[in-house]
Amino acid sequence: MADTNPEVAALGILARREIEAGVIAPLVRAFRERFGDEAVLPILAEVIEGLAREHGARLAQEAGGGTMRALGEIWEPWTRGGALELEWLEKSDRAVAFNVRRCRYAEMYRRLGIPELGRYLSCNRDAALVEGFSPDIELTRTQTIMEGAPFCDFRYHLRRKRPDEAKS
Repeated sequence: MADTNPEVAALGILARREIEAGVIAPLVRAFRERFGDEAVLPILAEVIEGLAREHGARLAQEAGGGTMRALGEIWEPWTRGGALELEWLEKSDRAVAFNVRRCRYAEMYRRLGIPELGRYLSCNRDAALVEGFSPDIELTRTQTIMEGAPFCDFRYHLRRKRPDEAKS
């Protein structure tokens, strides 16, 4: 869904996620009570990841293409107002790498009493967003603050083509 309202577009992602969580969390809670986690959580993941892929495709279009350089420059809405404290390790044509040293998204989900939903509503979006941004880029991440690690390790790299893809 495109941000056609300039007031919505002006919000940082953290503010958007808090507004979304205020609506989504009670619905998810009710669905989980009625139908169980096994039925509800995969649907939640599928919907949120689909939205992230669409967002990634829009970002690539706005950037004039889904290049690694463009990926290195899109982070301001996610970090706005100190939402994330990033330690940049690399920004190049071949890789984008950073650590998140503070995540106010994780803090917000804990404050709202829904820490178990944070990975579905925020963290799971990361790989899906880059899938929409470019099929040539992939994310490797081994840990998140949301799941108790001291930092999140984001490593975006050019995807290695399979031998059958190299011929095309």
